[in-house]
Amino acid sequence: MIRFDQYLAESKNLHLEHLEDAVFNEGSAGVEEAVRFINAVADMIRGNTSKKYSVTTKWDGAPSVFCGINPENGKFFVGSKSVFNKTPKINYTPADVKRNHVGGVVDKLIACFALKNIGIRGVLQGDLLFTPGDKTNKKINGVQHITFKPNTITYAVPTDSELGSRIAKANIGIVFHTSYEGKTLPSMRAKFGASVKGLRRTNKVWFDDATVKDFSGTGTLTTREASVIDKQIKKIESLSDSSKDFLDMIYKHKIVDDIKIYVNSLVRTGNFKPTAADFINFFKEREEANIDKLKTEKAQNRKRAELKDKLREVMSMRAGLNNAFRLQKLLSQVKTLFTRKLSRIDNMPSFIQTDNGFEATSPEGFVVIDHITDKAYKLVDRMEFSRLNFTTAKDWIRGN
Repeated sequence: MIRFDQYLAESKNLHLEHLEDAVFNEGSAGVEEAVRFINAVADMIRGNTSKKYSVTTKWDGAPSVFCGINPENGKFFVGSKSVFNKTPKINYTPADVKRNHVGGVVDKLIACFALKNIGIRGVLQGDLLFTPGDKTNKKINGVQHITFKPNTITYAVPTDSELGSRIAKANIGIVFHTSYEGKTLPSMRAKFGASVKGLRRTNKVWFDDATVKDFSGTGTLTTREASVIDKQIKKIESLSDSSKDFLDMIYKHKIVDDIKIYVNSLVRTGNFKPTAADFINFFKEREEANIDKLKTEKAQNRKRAELKDKLREVMSMRAGLNNAFRLQKLLSQVKTLFTRKLSRIDNMPSFIQTDNGFEATSPEGFVVIDHITDKAYKLVDRMEFSRLNFTTAKDWIRGN
């Protein structure tokens, strides 16, 4: 029987995986799928249109908002991902929000009732960019901008631009990226790549969808870049074939959760050089720390005996783990090339606020979507944005 959290991950867009993590999420089949996604993105950057695949920009909005019409009663609602809890928190009124949530998210969700006026017929998910009180006027490089910082990135729009005029009038800003289909909220499944066609424009609500509509700003792949990608794919396919048995074992193994924790710890420190030996040491220290927290000596001794068996098993995986980490790195290198290309698209200007002012930065990342399978992967500069996202405080997050 599938666990409820597995069901949520598969049917709702509550969490997207990094492309390179397909190695540990789905084994050799995941690597094959990642290569298909790589070829699709390369084709779109070359200027070829695709009905099967699309790319969306990952906006650094927060919180993620679910809104629309509950198919079970025809009522408009707003909420966080908790609308899909076993005991759902569905808000039809501001009073519901105050009862169901605490902290900074309360005012955010109450402001989202303005979305009732744009004519949403189904259910949409979007990243909230600003609500009343979030926008400020700042001068950047000598030009006056309207700025807002929903999460890690600060977005800035020239005040005297058409977009600046629209955002100045709006009380709320949101970018929709996912729609949902189903006869009940619990049974709804995510459909990536929401469209805002047909929604009603109002002065008080600024909205858009996240789909990249024009790749012309990226420039095509150079001969050298195309050659690098082709060589990387050959390396990936060869290494995956030779490691197939291990890959198809490891992604089902419970150790994969520890591998992900280990990889994220490297991202936080800015030293993304995973190796089997380093992982085994990380795993051992983490398990020993948990054992030390146990209250009785008997429990500690039992867990230490179990740890010896675990370490013996993990150490037998060293060769396979090193190949898996190498595959992850090869996929990551291709992804980085893509994110740098796609960052040239004409997006809303984005900045990181430093002690010396504002420093221009790329978008949070991108999402590549297969519309036939409704599968999607995120393309994020893990060493830059993910590190910032792990370490930057989010004022809105106090609450749920």
